[in-house]
Amino acid sequence: MSLPLSNIAKIAIFLCGLLLIASLRSDDFLQIFSPALFTKVSEDYGDEAAARVRKLKRLLERGQNLSERDKLKLINKHFNKIEFRSDQSHWGKVDYWATPIELIATGAGDCEDYSIAKYFSLRALGVAPEKLRLMYVKAVRINQAHMVLTYYPEPDSMPLVLDNLTDSILPASKRKDLIPVYSFNAEGLWQSKALNQGKRVIENSQAPWHELLNRIESGY
Repeated sequence: MSLPLSNIAKIAIFLCGLLLIASLRSDDFLQIFSPALFTKVSEDYGDEAAARVRKLKRLLERGQNLSERDKLKLINKHFNKIEFRSDQSHWGKVDYWATPIELIATGAGDCEDYSIAKYFSLRALGVAPEKLRLMYVKAVRINQAHMVLTYYPEPDSMPLVLDNLTDSILPASKRKDLIPVYSFNAEGLWQSKALNQGKRVIENSQAPWHELLNRIESGY
């Protein structure tokens, strides 16, 4: 992803509204894995794509009884294997938020797609929504805007960072290569000066950004 940092707050507000709705429905993410879904993915993207989607379903089923830390490792590693590709080259659009099924089926995506897929997958594994936040950062090494998923074991704890740039899940205090900008979940939007809680600036945004969820619920 390459976005001007000035646009991040607006996008974060949209996603905050999306996650407000998603928090009510993402527990049902496993329910979309139906025979009809596999048939549609096979028709649209081929049999190998459908096999990848089936693999994700099996992974989510196997991961139900793991500890939360092991769930983080399982999901982070699984999605990080997918090829990185910009929205422009992959979808022919400057910015496109893929559903987890689109990410898996097409076999490529960008940092937003990884983070969204990890969020929905961890929610399907029973991780509470208040423990998860999507965070926009500036990635120093690649010198561009970037998105990661953060996990808070306790409300006031230093979060762990799930990042497509590395399989290592480290405390945010050890990710000196990331400069935080905003983090958000279904509860609100936080302006961050450090990779921790930050200052809440918006609560329960109702931004009209439901298109991604509609695609997920319709089978993608």
